[in-house]
Amino acid sequence: MFIPFSYSIKNILTRKVTTILTASGMALVVFVFTTILMMAHGLEKTLIDTGSYDNGVVIRKGSGAEVMSWVSRSQASIIESDPQVAIGIDGKPLFAKELNVLITLPKKGDNKQSNVTIRGIGDASMKLRPQIQLIEGRMPKPGSSEVAAGLSVVKRFQGVNIGRNLRFGMRDWNIVGIFDAGNTGYNSEIWGDNDQLMQSFRRPVYSSLIFKLKDSSEFGKLKERIEKDPRMNHEIKRETKYYADQSEMMAKFLRILGMSLTVIFSLGAVIGAMITMYAAVSSRVAEIGTMRALGFQRRSIMGAFLLESLLLSLTGGLAGLFFASFLQFFTISTMNFQTFSELAFSFSLNLNIALKSLMFSLVMGFVGGVLPALRASRMNIVDALRQA
Repeated sequence: MFIPFSYSIKNILTRKVTTILTASGMALVVFVFTTILMMAHGLEKTLIDTGSYDNGVVIRKGSGAEVMSWVSRSQASIIESDPQVAIGIDGKPLFAKELNVLITLPKKGDNKQSNVTIRGIGDASMKLRPQIQLIEGRMPKPGSSEVAAGLSVVKRFQGVNIGRNLRFGMRDWNIVGIFDAGNTGYNSEIWGDNDQLMQSFRRPVYSSLIFKLKDSSEFGKLKERIEKDPRMNHEIKRETKYYADQSEMMAKFLRILGMSLTVIFSLGAVIGAMITMYAAVSSRVAEIGTMRALGFQRRSIMGAFLLESLLLSLTGGLAGLFFASFLQFFTISTMNFQTFSELAFSFSLNLNIALKSLMFSLVMGFVGGVLPALRASRMNIVDALRQA
């Protein structure tokens, strides 16, 4: 004989104060858990969305990131002449030789200095990144001391507006445009003419090469050709893989930190649920004895009390997930451990994170409720009825 589901619902609703307090504790833990997962996923999504599967990125072996890489002009020419480099409608290779350096700028609000990526671009740079939209002004003219800034840089740093000058590389650079790169890392960069930036920073070599693949399915052969060429000491990655690698270290750090905090908070929530359920068992001893006398089996009573704990935790989990979902409207920034530059990104929630959060809340409910439920099921009928 099984106890009706409605029995557990009514008992939860009867204890309104303890139900709210226990569910609130669960909600707080799930909120923290979900927030950490959303941060890690948002960071990964921002960097992965930055790249295109059909683009290749060439950097020096072992460098890990553009800012620590170099490619000589002769090596760039070798790769540019490869038959796997796609040709644009204008008859020119969709191939960009780019510079990647860091400068410091004061942030709005606290006036603290933070690193910003300066990217030297060529004629094909914009063509290789169709997701970038110019929203104000224009892009820098070739051969000029002009720059365009990503929208996140404009919002977060002082003095980054059209018509203003930035001083770096021993020169003044006039800001002539603002671009929106959507939910990508390019939004946290400032772009200028590659040759002028190389001259200003005294850099005789490029940081990286980016180009569109003529036939994406031939990437493996191209990779083998480049990495085995004795004239080269470089590696090639799909642009999506390159930026996925960029996010790996930071995302792992966030997850480890988040899990450590979540474990600490979850202990408190589990103890709270356990206390609540023990109190429920103690106040319903006579009721349990009556149910046993009516023929309800031990496992049915255990299941009913365990169900109450799971319903409490699920309620808290849904509440925590609901409030965490609003974080998607906020953008934060952090230092990219690979490039040492500031990167702005948004919290990102998906179905996988939502399911993990709810499963986590149910695990807390199970752990917190299993011992009280076991105690209720093991009560002696006679002893329980004597307390009626």
